Formats: sequence, C-alpha cells, structure tokens
Amino acid sequence: MSEGPKLYTNKPKNAQLKQFQEHQTKTQRVSSPSAMVTHESLAQPPQPPPKESFAQRYKFLYPMLVAVNLAVGAYLFVWTKKKDEHIEEEGATPVSIPTAKTAPIAEKTLHLPSVTKPVKLWEPIPEDKQGELFKWMLEEKRKIKPKDFEEKKCIDEEKAILKQFILAKPIPSI
Repeated sequence: MSEGPKLYTNKPKNAQLKQFQEHQTKTQRVSSPSAMVTHESLAQPPQPPPKESFAQRYKFLYPMLVAVNLAVGAYLFVWTKKKDEHIEEEGATPVSIPTAKTAPIAEKTLHLPSVTKPVKLWEPIPEDKQGELFKWMLEEKRKIKPKDFEEKKCIDEEKAILKQFILAKPIPSI
C-alpha cells in the first residue's frame, strides 16, 4: 500500500492530484468496502458552504436601518415643527381675545409717561487718533468683497470720502 502525498518542492497541479486521489480510491475499494467510507471522508475535505452575498448575509440589518432612519426622520420633523410653533407664538397676537378687553389696556399704556434714557456724551477724539481711525476704516473698506455692482459703487464712494478726510490738513471733527 502506498503512503499519502508528501510535501513537494514543486506543488502538483490539480489534474495530478485528482488522478492520485482516484487511484487511491480505486485501491481502497478493492481492499475493503467498509474502509472506503472512512477513507473517502478523510481524503476529501468537506466542501465549504457556498459563499453568500453581503446582502444575503446581513439581510436582518435592512429592516433595522429602515426603522432607525424613520425614527430619526420623525424626530427631526417633530423637533423643527415645535421650534416653528415656538417662534410663531412669540410673534403672533392672540386672535381669540375680544377687542373690547384689549382696548382699555392699550389706553392705559398710552397714557404712561415715557422714560427716556439720558444721552451719553463721549469725549472728543484727538486729531492724531482721528487720522489713525480714518486710515483703519479705509483699510477695512479695502478688505470688503462686494457682492454686486451697486455695493461696489457705494464702497468706492465711502473710500473716496475717507481719502479726502485723511488728506485734509485740518481733520474735521467727528
């Protein structure tokens, strides 16, 4: 009886391996029928199950992804709707209240004395600081990127005025 295949320096081709296995199975069948079943199961490795695609392997994930997406979508929809209602409540006036009830309240608020805040007087800016301020304003105007022709025209006019202020010997007071 021959021994099983040994490690080769050059790997045998599949056709040679099949011939060798067929030869072994024929010799085993001749020797004993009961040994054939055990030897065949040992000689041939069990075939792996057929490869399933990614979609079939993880088919339980699809319903879960749909449910999560629907839940997130519903949450965002309700959240933004509540935000919109809150904004509408702040700006809206109640319609259900009769005008007869609101009229006396409005009259009372009209007759209250108005409270005015005193105007703060700032200290005058020295002339040298005014010159620096005008130069800084001109630099900032140069950095602005106009969006359309009208805005560019307005910025150019402001820059021309600032240049006149900077070049003027007696700097006009602000």
